Amino acid sequence: MKFTALAAAALVATTATASWAEELKFASFTPAPHTVTASVIEKLNEVLSDATGGELTVRGYLGGELGAGPVEQYVRVVQGVADMAWGLPGYTSSQFQKTMIAELPGVIDDGTHGYDNIWAAYDEHLAEEFPGTVPVAIWISEPNVMIMKGHVIRTPADLQGLKIRVAGATAAEVATALGATPVQMPINQVYNALQTGLIDGVFTGSSTLNDFKLDEVADSYTFGAPLGNLTFYAVMNADKFNSLPADQQQAILDARPVVSESAEVAWFATSDDGVAKARATGDNTFVDLTPEEAQAFADLVMPVTNAYVTAVGGEAALAAMTAE
Repeated sequence: MKFTALAAAALVATTATASWAEELKFASFTPAPHTVTASVIEKLNEVLSDATGGELTVRGYLGGELGAGPVEQYVRVVQGVADMAWGLPGYTSSQFQKTMIAELPGVIDDGTHGYDNIWAAYDEHLAEEFPGTVPVAIWISEPNVMIMKGHVIRTPADLQGLKIRVAGATAAEVATALGATPVQMPINQVYNALQTGLIDGVFTGSSTLNDFKLDEVADSYTFGAPLGNLTFYAVMNADKFNSLPADQQQAILDARPVVSESAEVAWFATSDDGVAKARATGDNTFVDLTPEEAQAFADLVMPVTNAYVTAVGGEAALAAMTAE
């Protein structure tokens, strides 16, 4: 009888512990080798598992396993198809008008932590742009560069009339200011578009040389023009978040700066690696603009920042992002 009672008690304890366990489904439209897998999904799993003694974990569903298409990821989280997902505000620019201020030329200074700038503005100015979700990470890319096929860009005049892929509305404004024709499309379509001549080039971070193999189809790269950055988010379904015990909710909130930093550092590292490999091939043209050459681009694009901020009523958000 004593043995039976002890066994029953152990079973109850085990069941009670198991009832607190939760595995969150994290959807990714990119395959396993992409930078986001280790720096966000696996990092989040590590941090949350450590903080909760293994009671809260994260499992990645990669390569569009829970639904293909970069643009639809946010909606899949809101609808509960996935508990978490990552994406780019630029893909649905009208929803993230103030968040995307961080993408504009001159907003995030080189050498600063972009995730800190965005989180500083989040509570008061950006939270309403994330309905139905709880952001678990927000970060920026390395500076945008010009990745071209069949065209070498040294001056703004070299861009006149060229079709340039952009991720969202802010980059479209920059491309237009430089005399190019912006073409908005998800990054996973850029390889084919560049290869077939549907576009002449792309303004994006050089991490795409590794993550999306753009080095295989591009042949010219221009660095140093002030083209801004990209912003990214990882979000969680708000109902799922609210259903968790308070300690697990706090673990997620505490993980925000850790995972945001992990993602941003990884994006920059992937960029450095991709550029080094592309330079080493010897069959590409690299243009590293001098400060004087870069100024010609700055003269055209810097007014875009002020105009955009005014248009979206983002003065307070900008001030929060750039406060010392």
